[in-house]
Amino acid sequence: MADSATGTTAGTTTDAPAGLAGKVVAVTGAGSGIGEATALLLAERGARLVLGARRTGRLADLAARIEAAGGTAAYVRTDVTRRDDLHALVALARERFGRLDVLVANAGSGAISPLDDLRVEEWDEMVDVNVKGVLHGIGAALPVFRAQGSGHFVTVASTAAFRVLPAMAVYAGTKVAVRAICEGLRQEAGDGLRVTTVSPGAIGTGFAEASTNPEVRARITDMRDRIAIPPSAIAHAIAYAIEQPAYVDVSEIVVRPTAQG
Repeated sequence: MADSATGTTAGTTTDAPAGLAGKVVAVTGAGSGIGEATALLLAERGARLVLGARRTGRLADLAARIEAAGGTAAYVRTDVTRRDDLHALVALARERFGRLDVLVANAGSGAISPLDDLRVEEWDEMVDVNVKGVLHGIGAALPVFRAQGSGHFVTVASTAAFRVLPAMAVYAGTKVAVRAICEGLRQEAGDGLRVTTVSPGAIGTGFAEASTNPEVRARITDMRDRIAIPPSAIAHAIAYAIEQPAYVDVSEIVVRPTAQG
């Protein structure tokens, strides 16, 4: 029930954003693209970062940049297809900072190709990274969030979860699954946990390079070069969701270029 004079919701004291200062945020796929941009923005706004990715050299460089700018960051090699790696990422947050407030599940695989190519190993990779990787993160963080009585899952999906295009059948299927899993998690979360799904459209990252089909790679590269928006656009959407008061759950955000059909 809203108070018409103050705009606050019954049982709350303020509508002011909660902010990011002091929050402990773990980010997978932090070595480049959306993950890197998100880590930099959240650190700039006062969050303490726990960085995960497969390329430790990139993580070390990113952590050094964050700390040189006055922020705080720790990192550990994280392959989201390995359950133990996600548990290690969450454990690092607790060991270094005493808690984990947000898990940003950003790591993804986009090895897109027509089904006729029969690139079965690439199908397996997309399922393992995009779907199982998200589940491994939930499995690692959910008990910690329950014990704390608070926590926030932010998962990066894709506009492919809303619209299936040629050569994207398997990739889109994984992102549809991610949306379904996150919606189920949201409904089970209760009043202490928040769940946000962020679905990017065409973003200026190395996504196209993941495709081993030359024609598909060229098509995606052309679209990126013509209309893509920067990874920072997604980082700002993620920050927006996290910064809301604890009683506000921004469940889903779709961010695409204005020019994208």
